[in-house]
Amino acid sequence: MTERGDTEPARPAQGRWRGRDHTRAGLLGSLAVLSTPMLASSGLTLAFQLADLSFLAQLGDAPMAAVIIANQTLRQFVMMLLMGVAFGSQALIARAVGEGDTERAEHVAGQLVLIGAVFSSLVACIGLTIPDLLFRVAGSDPSFAPHGVPYVRLIFSLTFGMAGFQLFNAILSGAGDTTTPFYVMMVQTLVAISAEWILIFGNLGAPQLGVRGVALGTATGQVLAMAIGFSVLFRGRARIHLRRRHLKPDLVTIRQILKLSWPPSVQMGVQALVVVIYVRLAGGFGESVQAAYAIGLRIGMIGPMLCFPLASACATLVAQALGAGNVPRAWRALRIGLLVHCGIMWLIAWGLFSFRGELMNLLSNDPAVIEVGTEYLLYLAGAFVCWAFYFVFFRALQGAGDMLVPMLISVGVSLVISVPLAHLLSDAMGRQGLWLAFLIAVLATAAGTTWRVASGRWIRRLEPGAAGPWA
Repeated sequence: MTERGDTEPARPAQGRWRGRDHTRAGLLGSLAVLSTPMLASSGLTLAFQLADLSFLAQLGDAPMAAVIIANQTLRQFVMMLLMGVAFGSQALIARAVGEGDTERAEHVAGQLVLIGAVFSSLVACIGLTIPDLLFRVAGSDPSFAPHGVPYVRLIFSLTFGMAGFQLFNAILSGAGDTTTPFYVMMVQTLVAISAEWILIFGNLGAPQLGVRGVALGTATGQVLAMAIGFSVLFRGRARIHLRRRHLKPDLVTIRQILKLSWPPSVQMGVQALVVVIYVRLAGGFGESVQAAYAIGLRIGMIGPMLCFPLASACATLVAQALGAGNVPRAWRALRIGLLVHCGIMWLIAWGLFSFRGELMNLLSNDPAVIEVGTEYLLYLAGAFVCWAFYFVFFRALQGAGDMLVPMLISVGVSLVISVPLAHLLSDAMGRQGLWLAFLIAVLATAAGTTWRVASGRWIRRLEPGAAGPWA
């Protein structure tokens, strides 16, 4: 590789970021290069979520709760399955890039596009056929159905936009380019917010669609982002250049992707189902408790949105280091990612603990909802302390290709601890028992994942320096 000197012209900052060699450059700098655009993207997502909540609040508590519950259960389940596929593919692409095999990385990306197309078609068929059944499965209050059923029909039918952009993001993130997806995300956010404002309230002469406008506005931004992303990939304007030959079905590669993808898909799918169970249990305490829990779920996404990018950047660094055969560098990437992540997550936890009442007052005018939501956010702040470890550890394990054990830990905690405790403690303590069961399950999952990382067994090819995690 040519070193930059007097004979090499300086490149623009974004060019240096997108072309950085993450198998050799300084780890803290690489973490910043990878995570900063993703953090900025999460900031855009947060801005969209706040705008979306503001629009929903103007429609009333019932429409707001219906949309949030559908998003945090049904849509979240679909998104979790997609993320599982994205994680498996990202690990393969990052490993190939670390090995210097760009053609292999592009081939995996092409097969991922095919998987995404089939998946989106299946989801759309389900959403068009049984939206009312899906909304009942979500466990929401029956009075929310007139708002929730048409929303579910639309978000499932238009899943291809969300899937396309999410997989585009995974492809370039695995290749070490998180800057290009950020630029696309800027366009998506601006378009989605504008489209929601127009379609929800009937502004600029458009029909007033209410919750249908929420779904259509969000989908407008996602479909546009998908179109831009695929244009970038197929025109060779990024590290991965897709061509027609990469879209020829390759069952061997597809099986390899699915082999790595099914454990995280199951892991996160079960987590989404646990949320459905908690929503149902919260509904047993009344509409106000379920509405407060729904708002708390949306607030709870703030932490992961801001800190998941750091964990994903750490996963890319670990995967590329292992692909390059540098195991000690993979350990160092994990340590640095953990230190930065803990600092940010714990700061968010403190803010959530200190200002939980003010947050609820911004999102609801119902005193009962505010009281219950403020109580739930206290437990949520404790969960953020544990998530500071969990997100980095489970994403680093996935980046290394260790998909099965993190899934077993998470699913085991969900089935053995979280769900049974939620039933037992909610019966014994009321709604606070439900919140306590949630916090205990988060702590158990973080402890199990920490044990897996500390064991060092996730490194497939042991080399000098691989045995000690903190050496």
